Amino acid sequence: MKKINKIVGVLLVVILSGMVSMTAQTPTGKEIVQKAQDKINGLSSQGIMKMTVVRPAWSRDVTMKSWSKGDDYYLILITSPARDKGQVFLKREFDMWNWMPSISRMIKIPPSMMSQSWMGSDFTNDDLVKMNSYVNDYTHKVIGDKTIDGIDCYKIEMIPLPDAAVVWGKVLVWIAKEEYYQLRIEFYDEDMLLVNREICSEIKQMGDRKLPSKMVMEPVNKEGHKTIIEISEMEFNKPFPEGFFSQQNMKKVR
Repeated sequence: MKKINKIVGVLLVVILSGMVSMTAQTPTGKEIVQKAQDKINGLSSQGIMKMTVVRPAWSRDVTMKSWSKGDDYYLILITSPARDKGQVFLKREFDMWNWMPSISRMIKIPPSMMSQSWMGSDFTNDDLVKMNSYVNDYTHKVIGDKTIDGIDCYKIEMIPLPDAAVVWGKVLVWIAKEEYYQLRIEFYDEDMLLVNREICSEIKQMGDRKLPSKMVMEPVNKEGHKTIIEISEMEFNKPFPEGFFSQQNMKKVR
């Protein structure tokens, strides 16, 4: 009997140790989302990209340079087409400005315009301002696993906190288990109806990390509408001079 009890005791220790080890190794939903955000942003980043806005009867390309520092500072310079060239957008925490050199005017984007389209695309001003919102304004729950394009992903459900100033009733995101980049995001309204879907693909080495180089945002109820962002260059963790993310620099950045 003593021998049996000893064997049972050893088995329990092994099982419990395995359970503790699995718990320690499996990150929480919030930790996964935070790692994904850190992967996208780094301490800082600078890049070159093209945005293609597609509509049933036409499409247009917008090229741009971007700079970011953490989650709260973002600067975008439009480099083409000619009619938009030189426009600059600045995000500082929850505020956003637009410098329009053609009329020498600095515009602060008011709250009433946050839900409007950014540069005629399927992204909104609010999408740019609240890039860190996924971590701070939602609860996070791992609700499953899925393999996308041969990549094992966590499926995470995000529900807004009661006092969060967000437009979505629910967000589902699929994040790669090994590299922690986002591969798919679904945005649901307050009635839990799917509104937008973002698909990320074409994984490439960018600086010291692998990330999707192509993102496609599609409104599910607008046939023939989508916005494609393609990243051609991206560097991370480069220092910026003091005052880089300022209204003064918006007029000078090139």
